Amino acid sequence: MGVLNLTPDSFSDGGELFRHGRPDLPRVRAVAQQMIDDGAMLLDVGGESTRPGAARVGQDEELARVIPVIEALAGLPVVISVDTSAPNVMRAALAAGAGLINDVRALQRPGALAALAASNAAVCLMHMRGDPATMQRQPHYDDLTGEIASFLLARVDACVAAGIAAERIVIDPGFGFGKSADHNLQLLADLVRITGLGLPVLVGLSRKSTIGRLTGQIDARLRVAGSVAAAVLAVERGARIVRTHDVRATADAVAVAWAVMTAGTT
Repeated sequence: MGVLNLTPDSFSDGGELFRHGRPDLPRVRAVAQQMIDDGAMLLDVGGESTRPGAARVGQDEELARVIPVIEALAGLPVVISVDTSAPNVMRAALAAGAGLINDVRALQRPGALAALAASNAAVCLMHMRGDPATMQRQPHYDDLTGEIASFLLARVDACVAAGIAAERIVIDPGFGFGKSADHNLQLLADLVRITGLGLPVLVGLSRKSTIGRLTGQIDARLRVAGSVAAAVLAVERGARIVRTHDVRATADAVAVAWAVMTAGTT
């Protein structure tokens, strides 16, 4: 899953796809095509930053950032995912052609479950402790992986009860969302407890601060090697979708890891 940030304040590449306060559609299309050429099977479009400390964006602004991009990417041979928690944005994105809603709040906002239930789209439910503005203020867990698993299963049950088939659901343990660097490392080490829940697991570790802490790379754009290593470890532990800013390096590494993992099975 390649990342297309349509925000001026993303932690890793804020503003790169912006011009005069709006997405630069020709550049977005070119970057998207390059990601597809590099191996992306999904493109994740986001109009509101969810980095630690990020401020909320109004729905009109989010719509103005996201919908023209979905329309500009129409016809590309990939699934378009939209990173949003706003039900109105979900409905508009699905109507414009998105096939996956990637919600860091796991469809907990009023109206979000109904928005997905009224469609045939897939949804990714992510675990987050708190909100982006506050989530990194001394997060605490008594049983990190167990609490995350319980939350995700409860949200899956809520989706199914609302009419969203389990076959449409992906789960994400939420690396970096209300979790310290030590929490992230423990969660990656224990990821089989999440992938063993029986649903496809998406992971997003690309360029995050934990990678910077481990490698000493302050500039997020220099965290490619560390991010790729984390992606491979996640795939070895059962993750099936890897969200990344650096598609070619990640796709190549995962291809090698997958070949080793499946050697002798065909």
